[in-house]
Formats: sequence, structure tokens, C-alpha cells
Amino acid sequence: MGEAWRLLEFDAYDAYTNMAIDEALLTLRSQGRSPNTLRFYRWKPSAVSIGYFQILEQEVNADSCRRRGVDIVRRMTGGGAVYHDYEGEITYSIIVNHENPKIPEDILKSYEVMCRGIVLGLDRLGIKAEFKPINDIVADGRKISGNAQTRRLGVVVQHGTVLVKTDVKTMFDVLKVSEEKVSDKMIRSVEERVTSIEKELSRDVGFDEVFEVLRYGFSKALDVRLIRGTLDKAESDLTVRLRDDKYRTKEWNFNRPTATRDLHP
Repeated sequence: MGEAWRLLEFDAYDAYTNMAIDEALLTLRSQGRSPNTLRFYRWKPSAVSIGYFQILEQEVNADSCRRRGVDIVRRMTGGGAVYHDYEGEITYSIIVNHENPKIPEDILKSYEVMCRGIVLGLDRLGIKAEFKPINDIVADGRKISGNAQTRRLGVVVQHGTVLVKTDVKTMFDVLKVSEEKVSDKMIRSVEERVTSIEKELSRDVGFDEVFEVLRYGFSKALDVRLIRGTLDKAESDLTVRLRDDKYRTKEWNFNRPTATRDLHP
């Protein structure tokens, strides 16, 4: 098999730490101080992440999030607001140097290449899934994974969710949806367009089981050897600084960022 990439241990973090880890790895990868890395994680507590360009007040029911103990964080990637259920999903991140020949220059093609890891992992579980441009994966025509990507400082970061189970009612409560849309009919409509591993398999599925098939899938899709590892001291230190100085702050989460204050130096 091809080159070695680091596989970070599957773990759960709060929203601010999760996003800080991704940026710390991007920054240090750009300096040649971190290896190409694949990580899997959960969000503890559950969280809402908003896209880089979104306005939080327009997308998130902050009062509901506070009542439920749900974190709110802005991503460095674009796209829409996402509810990350601690009991319902696994998230992955890929951090790789931009010139790596495994990652196509064309963004759409690169999505397809990296998302193939999820397709192969789900196939190992017995779920037939396929990539749906621009950045979704569907099973039986229903969305089971959404993905987002950014390219900065000579590094590609792609992260995305894999739904193990769904909680549409909570999603409607924490995301800002007009009251006329929050109806049994609308909830049924979303449930018909979104699926999960447990729904497709009609059985309970453990997170460790999903992690193992996804680890296999990405290894095959990218033709890499995944070597288990942990964050080193420089990565951990930068993660803490980014978490506390950026991702926990009202300025980052509530004020729409500008290009001049995008990433930490």
C-alpha cells in the first residue's frame, strides 16, 4: 500500500476543541510540522456548527441551544448550519498538503475521491451508497453524509458527517426554522430525504463498528497506510490557543468573519 498517513484516535470533544484541532493541524501541516492526517470524532456535548459565511442569529435558535446544552461554533469551511448529535453521528477530517498527488486539483473531483472513503466504508456494512455532487453521499436516494472543504496555506481540509441515527425534531428546535415549517408534515419530509446507518440496516450500530469500517474505507480509497497516533505537543498547544482565543469567542461565532482575520498566524 502507498504512503503512511496519521490516524488520530477516535474521541469526543466539545465543538470549540474540534474546530481548533482542524485549524491547528492545517496551520502546522502548512509549515511541514504535522503529517497528513485523518481523524474521526464526535461532538460532546452535541453542537450546531455554522458555515464560515453565515450569520449566526439567522441560522441558529441560540435560546434552544442554551436550554439543551448544545454548543454553537463557526466552521472555517462554508456551507450551511449543521446539528451534530453526540448520539447520532461520526465526523471525520482530512488534513493533507495541497500538492499531494492523491488529491485532485479540481475541487469537485477531490470531493469525490475523498468521499469514496465513506462509500467504501458503508459498503463494508452492507449499505450501497454513492457520491452525489457537489458534496453529499446518498443511500437509496437519501442523504447520509454531508461534507465541506477549504484550501488555505497550501493545505486541503475536508470534513464531513456520517449519520448513524437521526433526531430531526431536535434539529428543527436548535436550527432556526420558521414556525409554519415546523410541522409533522415537514418533519416527515425531512425524514424521507435523510437517512442513517441504523435506518438502512434496521438495527442498532455501535460507533466503534462505524469507525472501523470508515477507517478501512478511507485507507482503501486513498491508498494509504493509516498509522494510529496522537496530537503532539505543538499541535496540542496550538489547539488550546485557537480554542480559547478564537473558537470560544463571541467575536468569531457571532460576527461574520472577513478574509483578513480568517486564520491564526
